Amino acid sequence: MTKRLLMVMTSHDIMGDTGKKTGLWLEEFASPYYAFVDANYTITLASTMGGQVPIDPMSLGEDALTDDTERFTNDDQAKSALASTIPLEDVRADEFDAVFYPGGHGPLWDLSDNAHSKQLIEDMLNADKPVAAVCHAPIVLKNVQNTSGGSMIKGLKVTGFTNSEEDAVELTNVVPYLVEDELKKAGGEFSKKGDFESYVVEDGRLITGQNPPSSRPAAEALIKQLGK
Repeated sequence: MTKRLLMVMTSHDIMGDTGKKTGLWLEEFASPYYAFVDANYTITLASTMGGQVPIDPMSLGEDALTDDTERFTNDDQAKSALASTIPLEDVRADEFDAVFYPGGHGPLWDLSDNAHSKQLIEDMLNADKPVAAVCHAPIVLKNVQNTSGGSMIKGLKVTGFTNSEEDAVELTNVVPYLVEDELKKAGGEFSKKGDFESYVVEDGRLITGQNPPSSRPAAEALIKQLGK
């Protein structure tokens, strides 16, 4: 039976008070997306507002491009899908086998405290379905609760974009949240590798990746879980 995979993305496109554009980091969408395409999954794309997902212009720079981003650039079907995402409020956990959250700085603003996202993650994990998030997207875990009303990630092993990585891109004083700090506050057992080294952590059905190079390995970990 074909697996049904949901990807949830940001609709936020302004970097704090800087006036600079932000949004989805393209590699973190393209690499997992093609891993799922090549696994023959049925893929649904959603975003907080629906419609076109903003792409961070920095992720289109020469140093950020990969084979998968190039594949996306030449893929009219994928570009059309990213331009016509469904609103997150229309998503139901029982329609999917797993959910994947790509990062970029956008999620720090519109997915960090999103009630629909929170409900989706709680419903997925309570139904023993995999939830994966990479880079800045693990911010979606900061408020998720277990059935007793406590933090769902308390005591779980997690990772995400680190404080030192945020310092490296000189945005520590711009972003509303630091992923590392927020996951620790929620009781997550946060671990990391060196800046911009690929690193994926699995704890039960929860999969988190540290940064852009971790996006495909996180997707592959999810695929492996769904194959069990």
